[in-house]
Amino acid sequence: MTGATGPAGSGVAATRAVADEHVRALARLDPAAAQVLGADPEVLVPDLSPDGWERRRALDGATLAALQALSDAGPPDALRAAMTERLGSDAALHDSGFTTGLLAPLATPAHLLRQLFDNLPTAGTADWERVAVNLRAAAAGYRDWGTTLRWSAARFRPPAARQVRGVAAAVRSWTDPAGIDYYRGLVAGAEVAPALERELVDAAEQVSAAADGFADLLERELAPSADPRDGVGRERYAVTSAAFLGTEADPDELYRYGWAELARLGAQARALAGSLTGSADLPAAREALDARQQGRVPVGAALVDWLQGRLDAAADQLWGHHFSGAPAPVEARMVTAGSGVLYYTPADPAGTRPGRVWWSVPPGTASVPTWREVSTVHHEGLPGHHLQHAVTAGLADLHPWQRHLCHVHGYAEGWAHYAEQLAVELGLVRDDAELLGVLDAQLWRAARIVVDIGLHLDLPIPAGTGLTDAGRWTPEVGADLLHRAAGVDPSTARFEVERYLGWPGQALAFRVGARLIGAIRSDAERRPGFDRRAFHDGLLALGPMGLGPLARQVATG
Repeated sequence: MTGATGPAGSGVAATRAVADEHVRALARLDPAAAQVLGADPEVLVPDLSPDGWERRRALDGATLAALQALSDAGPPDALRAAMTERLGSDAALHDSGFTTGLLAPLATPAHLLRQLFDNLPTAGTADWERVAVNLRAAAAGYRDWGTTLRWSAARFRPPAARQVRGVAAAVRSWTDPAGIDYYRGLVAGAEVAPALERELVDAAEQVSAAADGFADLLERELAPSADPRDGVGRERYAVTSAAFLGTEADPDELYRYGWAELARLGAQARALAGSLTGSADLPAAREALDARQQGRVPVGAALVDWLQGRLDAAADQLWGHHFSGAPAPVEARMVTAGSGVLYYTPADPAGTRPGRVWWSVPPGTASVPTWREVSTVHHEGLPGHHLQHAVTAGLADLHPWQRHLCHVHGYAEGWAHYAEQLAVELGLVRDDAELLGVLDAQLWRAARIVVDIGLHLDLPIPAGTGLTDAGRWTPEVGADLLHRAAGVDPSTARFEVERYLGWPGQALAFRVGARLIGAIRSDAERRPGFDRRAFHDGLLALGPMGLGPLARQVATG
């Protein structure tokens, strides 16, 4: 925050003044922050160069100093608590080399350079001109991100070899001329004047070439000197897990908790499988459910319609009945440049596009068994991510930084995973097959805990779990356990493990976040006059923040 000092006075007004200045300064560095202030930047690619990252780190440090200078004698208000935790975590991630060396299967700057085009409109000439500008910016972004990775590897720990190879392969898949070239395909068939058509084709060629060059850098320069170790060890894990959760974690306690949850949930799933199929054998029950033709939906328009129908039905049941606030539209979308996961993109700050649930279907998939995916639909849609974002957007008194820029995995994924079980409680899960899908999703999140912690900390595997005979963790053991425990298909299981290895501690956010929200609710239920709707409204009214500040704000509020 160049030239900024802590404001005089104390309390909420002083905190908001610091937050106002932080967002104004950040808007000069990041298009997402500029959008929060009501601007509509033509270029949506942020500065991915080393200088850009260093300037954001300096801003975080200046804002933290301003927050600490406030003269509040009592506990911090919710905004100050949220900002202090989040900016402190961001600073710690940067100082550890994690941020500037991030290579992982999801949500890296490289993925941003593809995904930002999913939400760019293409309705007319002006829209296509903006696409062309951003394609050229994305080409520069690939070059800048490569420079940052090179800089970070020299300054901090080199990236893990597995992550280097994985991101290189992903980027190659986006520009494969023998398959689906995402960027060239994006502009193919654009109904524009010939001059603009040539500009679009040229820009797509540029970004595809830049993406290939980025993959070359990974494979030829970073891979030979990459770290052969997959796990990051306790020191870095303490930093990353605290940042993902928004609170410090005890990995040894969570490791024991994860194993206990696997045993508890596994017993419930086997009992339900027995009532569904006559056998408590979970793999056989899953296979039988997958084979039901009435439970499969063809990929394409039919799958989008199915997804939209479930989202609409949930919206009708939830808004105004179990949650306050005005309904917010949510769209079902499908993309084939993916790995079979569902994900959510929120509405933009200006409200020019709605929240969207994306089904990322691998190329060649003919149909999907929907019983497996209902839990994820509620996780990504309602009452999960979309509902939380819609409530947050409607909180008029919430500071724009907290509404749009405060991203905490423990809060967001914790709420969304809690919402999966809430969907059962509220009757959104329609039959026992879908309920088994919910249990599988919970088993998956419990397995994430033990696989993530076990791999990064090299912990021993307890004997007698019934899920593996291995005594020590390897990526192959982790993928096999995901398959055995939760029925995750082998390809997705391998992808998941690589994700955990690239995001140490992020896998905790789901079950650990839901665990904390459940504990907060249990405490509230012991008080006279508990009302479920009022509880949820009050919890979400605090806005996004780390799990530590959330628990303290609820306890003191």
